[in-house]
Amino acid sequence: MDRRAFITIMAGSTLASPLGAEAQQAKRIVTVVLLGDDFGMGPLPANMQEAFLQGLRDLGWVEGVNLRVEQRSAKTREQRPATAAEVVKLNPDVIVAAAPAAFAYGPVAPEAAARTQFWSPIPDIPIVFAGVSDPVAAGMVQSLARPGGSMTGITYLGVELNPKRLQLLKETLPSLARVGVLVPSNHQLRDRMVREVEAAATSLGVKLQLLEVASIDPPEKIDQAFAAMVRERAQAILGMQGAHFFKERRRIAELSLTHRLPGVFELADYVDAGCLIAYAPNLTDIFRYAARYADQILKGAKAADLPVELPRRFELVINQRTAKRLSITVPPPLLSRADRVIE
Repeated sequence: MDRRAFITIMAGSTLASPLGAEAQQAKRIVTVVLLGDDFGMGPLPANMQEAFLQGLRDLGWVEGVNLRVEQRSAKTREQRPATAAEVVKLNPDVIVAAAPAAFAYGPVAPEAAARTQFWSPIPDIPIVFAGVSDPVAAGMVQSLARPGGSMTGITYLGVELNPKRLQLLKETLPSLARVGVLVPSNHQLRDRMVREVEAAATSLGVKLQLLEVASIDPPEKIDQAFAAMVRERAQAILGMQGAHFFKERRRIAELSLTHRLPGVFELADYVDAGCLIAYAPNLTDIFRYAARYADQILKGAKAADLPVELPRRFELVINQRTAKRLSITVPPPLLSRADRVIE
């Protein structure tokens, strides 16, 4: 090859590289909507949002290059229909939603939807849920292996772990005999939650006091529940699944300290707010993993064919600061098993 031909080839390749890059950037920018429900659970914590976005970046999706991310959330139940219409107008390629939003906007089974006020289904757009208790029973999917509709994602075994949480409470307080239980009275899995915890309480020799609080009740209903626990001489508290409880986690933590009622809850965020113990899947990791579902759907996979998966990481979190304020000594063996301890 002579020098002139070599220069011609190199010049062509030099020009081809930028043109190739421009062609890559000229590809369609996909749209992902991160859908919350401020009314149901409050604003989605920033660490969960960032975990999802970082998960997308790790898979090559970069905002402003090949990705547009929009966030939407209804502040009241009445705003849900308008929020759903706004999301549809955005024409997203995929929606990623935490549990309350997934149920409020997902095309769930009619019998499940009948239990939800202001249900505003978004049809024909894939929805990835991040952290849902029993999506089959909730009417979100036909089965874990074959979701069959437009929804899939990661469950978080919230209900299944309630007996384990009661066991941890008993391990922390060996003389425990009476426990107040915050029950989400209008949760679709309410009866199952109570049935499984009652069976665990019997085996542990613990009597339960059920305090029913619906998601539509004012926050003051939680105050009344704590007052009832004090009247009935409860020694500790078990918090069941309920987005409205999560939304009011700081109120619950303050009430627990005020009434000297140590508690065990379903997510580490409760312990960060000041509660004593949480045992749960790592929800931040669940949101990070939800990015993988979004990635597959963006590359052509159907939500109906992507199996629902279980959480990958679980964590036991203990707030030693709260323990000291309540004059509780957490048993060393339990403390040594903790994944995180707040000093």
